Amino acid sequence: MKSPLVVFDLDGTLLDTHADLIVSLNYTIAALKLPPVSYDDVTHLVGNGAQVMIERACKLHGYTLTSEELPALLQRFITHYSETMPGVTQPYPGLLAALTTLRGQGYKLAVCTNKMESLARTLLDRLELTHYFETITGGDTFTVRKPNAEHLIGTIERAGGDIARTVMIGDSVNDILVARNAGVPSIAVPFGYSDVGIETLGPNRIIYHYDELTPELVEGLLAA
Repeated sequence: MKSPLVVFDLDGTLLDTHADLIVSLNYTIAALKLPPVSYDDVTHLVGNGAQVMIERACKLHGYTLTSEELPALLQRFITHYSETMPGVTQPYPGLLAALTTLRGQGYKLAVCTNKMESLARTLLDRLELTHYFETITGGDTFTVRKPNAEHLIGTIERAGGDIARTVMIGDSVNDILVARNAGVPSIAVPFGYSDVGIETLGPNRIIYHYDELTPELVEGLLAA
């Protein structure tokens, strides 16, 4: 029997990235002479990758973004974010202890994010977290992204996991839906960037601190 696999979303789940994302987003839209967005906007802007974040920020300000403008803006964001990361981004409280415990008991871990894979890898590298994970997949790793089940299924395959022995952890609708679409139990965290109450999304379990992420919890979900 293969080892259990725990797959994590990145932004708002593993790492509190909102402050740095907003700085880079505001730097990007400043090129269009648009006013900055604030933390209150972040739940509406984060979760589907940089391009969608830029598009939503422009829409928020009533700016009609053309397809010709987008590539340069996306590159502006990527360059700024890459050069400044990790900034003030930090793992959520209790995360490192939970990862260490799971790894120590033979669990495999992976990341499945809609962030660009190169940005996700660079961020985890600079925070010295990459060694915890069997694989890291992003929104551009495959031809599909969350909530399409194939994004999670592909991540499981790359991690050497078994879909029947996998749990997905996330903070937003894309994470809960991708788990449901792939037939995988889900754990939700309420401290991320969902713009609706996480309990309304129907996860199998909600944890309020990473102290609750134990092998016993994972095994209970897999046995259910």
